[in-house]
Amino acid sequence: MPQYSSQSDDELLLRLRNGDEQAFTALYRRRQGAIYRFALHMSGSSAAAEDIVQEAFLALLREECGFDPKRGTLSGYLFGIARKLVLRNLERGRSNVPLEAETDEAAPRELAVIDDPLAGLTRHEAIEALRRAVQALPRRYREVVVLCDLEEMDYADAAVVLGCPIGTVRSRMHRARALLLEKLHQDRKPRLAVDAWKPVRYAI
Repeated sequence: MPQYSSQSDDELLLRLRNGDEQAFTALYRRRQGAIYRFALHMSGSSAAAEDIVQEAFLALLREECGFDPKRGTLSGYLFGIARKLVLRNLERGRSNVPLEAETDEAAPRELAVIDDPLAGLTRHEAIEALRRAVQALPRRYREVVVLCDLEEMDYADAAVVLGCPIGTVRSRMHRARALLLEKLHQDRKPRLAVDAWKPVRYAI
């Protein structure tokens, strides 16, 4: 499907609305990974995340699809739909499922701001520690971290998705990073305590 790779999201959506099924497939392949990761980190359930991705993309097929390119990007629109679906899941109490094992492809990207507390851990341990820390954040902080740090969305687009001013996004990011650092430091203390009790081998 190389002829679609150079086309923008808006061009693919236009083709989709004109009945081009391959345009939908191309758009899905391009954007579903990021939407899935967002839904997974927010809901804590891979099953819920899969349902949310499906519902978000099905919204594009409806005639009453409310996407307006003047208000933001198609990617932001999909994140906005996914966020509403996540909130609906949280209200229904369907997201109490612990995070399931993920492949490296679905694993969160390491955040540069917290690489120091993770020093000395293996990559797998660091990813697990980061995943637990992100999942432990209150929802309003977790969603800005997932959008801006893990998915590398700029603050302006995140503000559109979240329906709040850019300043609010900035302040939430500042607080979220502080909470992440605190959580990661707390997770390291028990490990350091265990290491301190390991027997020391003396050369004879």
